[in-house]
Amino acid sequence: MKKLILCSVLLLCYAFAKAQSKTTYDINITVVSEEDNEPLLGANAIITTLKKGAMSDINGKGIIKDVPAGTYELTVSYVGHESKTITAVIPDQLNYNFNLHEVEGELDEIVIQSTRSSRTFKRTPTRIELIGGEELVEKTAMNSTNIAMMLRESTGIQMQQTSQSSANQSIRIQGLDGRYTQLLKDGFPLYGGFAGGLSIMQIPPLDIAQFEIIKGSSSTLYGGGAIAGLVNMQSKRPEEEKELDLMLVGTQALGITGNIFYSARKEKWGVTLYGSANSQKEYDPDGDNFSNLPQARTVSLNPKVFYYPSDKTTVWVGLNGTYDQRKGGNLDAINDESNAYTEENISRRFSTQAVWETNLTDHSSFQFKNSIAYFNRELLIPSMDFKGSQVNTFTEANYKTNTDKTDWIFGGNLYTSDFDEDAVINQRDQKDLTAGLFVNNVTDLSDNWILETGLRTDFTTDWGSFILPRASLLFKSDGRFTSRLGGGLGYKIPDIFTEDAERLNFQNVLAIDKNELVAETSYGMNLDFDYGFAITDQINFSINQLFYLTAIDNGLLLNSSTTSPGSFEYSNASDLTLSRGAETNIKFTYKDFKWFLNYALIDTQLNYLDGNPEKPLTAKHNAGSVIMYENEKWRIGYETYYTGKQLLFDGTESRDYLLMGLLVMKNFDWGNLYMNFENLTDRRQSRYSPTVTIDAGGAPTFNEIYAPTDGFIFSAGVIWKPFGNKSHHGHGHHDD
Repeated sequence: MKKLILCSVLLLCYAFAKAQSKTTYDINITVVSEEDNEPLLGANAIITTLKKGAMSDINGKGIIKDVPAGTYELTVSYVGHESKTITAVIPDQLNYNFNLHEVEGELDEIVIQSTRSSRTFKRTPTRIELIGGEELVEKTAMNSTNIAMMLRESTGIQMQQTSQSSANQSIRIQGLDGRYTQLLKDGFPLYGGFAGGLSIMQIPPLDIAQFEIIKGSSSTLYGGGAIAGLVNMQSKRPEEEKELDLMLVGTQALGITGNIFYSARKEKWGVTLYGSANSQKEYDPDGDNFSNLPQARTVSLNPKVFYYPSDKTTVWVGLNGTYDQRKGGNLDAINDESNAYTEENISRRFSTQAVWETNLTDHSSFQFKNSIAYFNRELLIPSMDFKGSQVNTFTEANYKTNTDKTDWIFGGNLYTSDFDEDAVINQRDQKDLTAGLFVNNVTDLSDNWILETGLRTDFTTDWGSFILPRASLLFKSDGRFTSRLGGGLGYKIPDIFTEDAERLNFQNVLAIDKNELVAETSYGMNLDFDYGFAITDQINFSINQLFYLTAIDNGLLLNSSTTSPGSFEYSNASDLTLSRGAETNIKFTYKDFKWFLNYALIDTQLNYLDGNPEKPLTAKHNAGSVIMYENEKWRIGYETYYTGKQLLFDGTESRDYLLMGLLVMKNFDWGNLYMNFENLTDRRQSRYSPTVTIDAGGAPTFNEIYAPTDGFIFSAGVIWKPFGNKSHHGHGHHDD
């Protein structure tokens, strides 16, 4: 017994001595939002003197390991919130709780502009997908010429190529044609109409701070045309710290692009300047003597000047000029060495933007904006020249007011469109004018429920009036679960610039008959659930599940004319176009690794045809996987995307295919070096079926495009930042 007591005493003495000899400790932190007590994922806790820190997980918890005994300043920060600094005495206290106060508008990346309110991302009932920060840097590196890459890799969005010769592309959200999606930049309607599939190809991404994507009817927010949704691109604004990005990238597919972005602000004046130049030689990986990428020359310049007469008022004006020439088809004919088939698009664009915005009080503001856009296009093929110009104007005034729990916005706008075809006979000119009044309200019903409602009334000169209500409801639990339910009405007035007409190069397409046609109308709704939790201390998981339905009545159809043989005329569908489906987005994070998984079910049916067939060239099943490794020095991403079978116009099915890509980027204090391997396995349509068929006379017939036509693309580039690299940190993709 004495031996047992002696052993116990010796063990206690050893344990006590061991504890006394411990020289470092682990500090546990918990970070929540002061407003709703929700855990904050990604908050930074740091002891500067020790250069030690930690990031909070999905439960708001983090651990700063191996801290020596002593007294330190411990600082916790989170975007959009006030930072807090406390004195930590180690080892007297090892557990610290932080309640951070939210600051509205502190950081532009988390303030949503598309909904017209000044609310932050997580307090907006409308479901929005946000692309910004690091993901935007990655996508810009993958394709610095245009925004097609940004959009194509978002769940439920398809970029439909409408021409092999010119590489025109149209955006499809949830299986609906591109004319149902409204493109905006800084809240201004962008392109559309006569620009058609060239719109996507003429928007470079380097000056964009964030993408905001709203799926489902958004006509109440911005008027007709947003039946499938809208994409709003927010430009970078000048800051006190100068920014200069110089970007040069080349591809093995004979393309080279140079971009420049500059911004600076000094006292009451600021400026941003964006310029882009792209040169692409005709590229034929198939060896069939027809271009898969056209010969292209594009130059774009966009300067903006900002004036700040006071802390409450901002005035800015911008100019945009773009020249774009594309020529594709027979390789010999592209260089004028034969009379074989070519398709040439020459477009010129000039637009102005002007905005005046002022805070009338601490809780109210007024904004006036105006834009004028001129677009001229020549479409030249051997048998036809289609030339014309289009002038669009947009003017809006809105007033915002808010209290602690309620936001209101009242406004009105005027939109005009004037297309003038340069033809001697059979001109297809069209003029339209739309005036709209709108009101939108967001109310905090309680700590857990937020309601958004809106109403717009549009008056059109030839198509009647449209009353467009919408509503969205947000539920926020006290934990990591949120849900949104929303819906609304929409409309689209007819014009000749549809994907079907684009495929025909507008040849023999008759003008819009305003006496026979009516506007397309729609209703839609969506429901989503978002949930996240920590699997372990270092592995976090989140999932967003969306269900949606959109129905279009009186859809615009292009069919063979019954009165003019050999021509095509527009008519209204006798029944609905019905798009329904689901989207799943999953995210895992572990230290410097992120893994994104997505799946989209797109079921778009044409109920006006016998048997309610699926919409052609719309894959029912789509899936993707993105694995990212990111730290201060490296950014490495591996992507895999699956596209399922698609119904073709002749009733047959295409085959499915898998695309893979790899991006490797090295970060330096002066900028970035990168290599991008797009479509690694060289999946292209010519491997499965011909994209063009040549008859005995040498005339081509172009087949439907359901897969990439350009195949594997390798690019390498450099981004030089003389004033320092700000892209080491940022926010990625959000679904909410």
